[in-house]
Amino acid sequence: MAYRKPRTLRFARDMRSEPTLAEDRLWSHLRRRQMGVRFRRQEPIGPFIADFACPKARLIVEVDGDSHTDTARDRRRDRWFEDHGWFVLRFWDDYVLEQTDDALDLIDLALHDREAVPDPLNLES
Repeated sequence: MAYRKPRTLRFARDMRSEPTLAEDRLWSHLRRRQMGVRFRRQEPIGPFIADFACPKARLIVEVDGDSHTDTARDRRRDRWFEDHGWFVLRFWDDYVLEQTDDALDLIDLALHDREAVPDPLNLES
């Protein structure tokens, strides 16, 4: 198992105890293998913490709110994940809250056919 900094683990634990409304709604569908695979919430991966991660499928799902206005930082973060074999799927909070079923369909598609997945950040909510 890779070494994880205690500070990162504490931060991940704190984030799990205070999810956003969108993260909470999505987690209610991803937990307990409801999509056929196991997801972990606020999972430390390398120097970052993924909102949701499915290690078996190497899939990361991020739910972004107003704090994600620095897209250059997110792009660097996504590139690190991708360079380490992960596929990153990002959603806006509003999209998850208003179109939960559509978000789940895209996650399911990413689990089975990544080439067919559109960019959820560019979808209309």
